[in-house]
Amino acid sequence: MLPSLKNEEILRGRYKIRERIGQGGMGSIYLADDVRLKGRQCALKEVEYDRALPEKTREEAREQFLREATILARLDHPNLPKVSDFFSIGPRDYLVMDYVPGQDLRSLLLEARRNKRFLPESEVLSWAEQIANALIFLHSQEPPIVHRDIKPSNLKLMPHGLIKLVDFGLVKILAPEEVTITIIQGQGTALYTPLEQYGGSDAHTDIRSDIYSFGATLYHLLTNTPPADARRRFLSPENLLPLREINPALSPRTEKAVLWAMSMHPDERPHTVRDFKQALLGKREPLTLPISARARINVSSRSVMEYLANPPEAALAWSAAVLFLLSLLATLIR
Repeated sequence: MLPSLKNEEILRGRYKIRERIGQGGMGSIYLADDVRLKGRQCALKEVEYDRALPEKTREEAREQFLREATILARLDHPNLPKVSDFFSIGPRDYLVMDYVPGQDLRSLLLEARRNKRFLPESEVLSWAEQIANALIFLHSQEPPIVHRDIKPSNLKLMPHGLIKLVDFGLVKILAPEEVTITIIQGQGTALYTPLEQYGGSDAHTDIRSDIYSFGATLYHLLTNTPPADARRRFLSPENLLPLREINPALSPRTEKAVLWAMSMHPDERPHTVRDFKQALLGKREPLTLPISARARINVSSRSVMEYLANPPEAALAWSAAVLFLLSLLATLIR
């Protein structure tokens, strides 16, 4: 392994390293300032290849990185960080993305557990709606893009309520005519990884693998309990407890949808994220405003309706309306 980048080091005459903010098996993630665009911060995802691999394999892996980076740079969705650049320096490749401020959902989960409470179901479902929209967008690309590492720590909640699905380090471009090299992607995180993603083979990985990881992530967020990993469940299915045994306040609908997404065999899961979203949320009103703003609107509407639902107040309101109409009529007659 080559040494880590130093703070204040400038790459490509543009990206000034502030600090390392993440570490993975394939390299590090750095927070950097864009010296060309004053005030802009970005995240640099570093990919370093195992030098023990044959040279031809390393070359193929780098070609794959460049293909994937080119596709990611074309993506534009509010729940995904924008990929703005990619380049190589020596044996390392770099992907430049928007830096996403805010807490990741794992931090919020741990905070709720410390306080001996569950995250509100309505709030988790609002996050789920946004995550589903991001995945529908990725899976609808040509060819489809599978994220392959959905988990609470890869979901950032921005200060205004927007969720971002971060870390493109494990994406897989589903090009059927090509053999994908499992070097960049890694294996995902065991708690949220479906059985077909184990063993380093991509032969059976598709969009339903993301659906499993999405379901396992929601399981953890709604219960404060890590889901039993797929290998343990394969040997002992009872290791995965129903959600409402842990959090009785959850709705049966939510429990049923999450367990469907976490089915062991891909054919038994929802076939698309749209199917899962429908099962989870039904005909829920589309999310078009930040959660805090939408909550204020809902509270205002509800307060008016509650006022009119109360008989004495309703009688006063109707009396005032009738008096107003009578005075208006008298004015017109005069």
